[in-house]
Amino acid sequence: QVQLVESGGGLVQAGGSLRLSCAALGRTFTSHAMGWFRQTPGKERDFVAAINRSGTSTYYADSVKGRFTISRDNAKNTVDLQMNSLKPEDTAVYYCAAKQLRPWVNRTPKDPNDYDYWGQGTQVTVSS
Repeated sequence: QVQLVESGGGLVQAGGSLRLSCAALGRTFTSHAMGWFRQTPGKERDFVAAINRSGTSTYYADSVKGRFTISRDNAKNTVDLQMNSLKPEDTAVYYCAAKQLRPWVNRTPKDPNDYDYWGQGTQVTVSS
């Protein structure tokens, strides 16, 4: 079992930066691929970025590629999302998610339905 706690959301002007952090409580952090997703009212939860268990492979939605960076620190059980050049359309509730994987499985899902654990979400608002 993994409990996820996000922090770092807030209000920022367009062009600005924010860094989201997700702390994972549990003993098996390195058994989990990690992802960030976002959701706006009335819409489905969308993939933003994901990172594999070792942190050596990262994946991004086209809409954030080149602006957002996902990283993880397996010693601290954290995964971060650095968001630069923010746009008003980035406004959403951002969620951290964890996908538990068997040791021999090398997969980093992008579908939110594949993830096992979710944080409570943190609001990011980008003003124009």
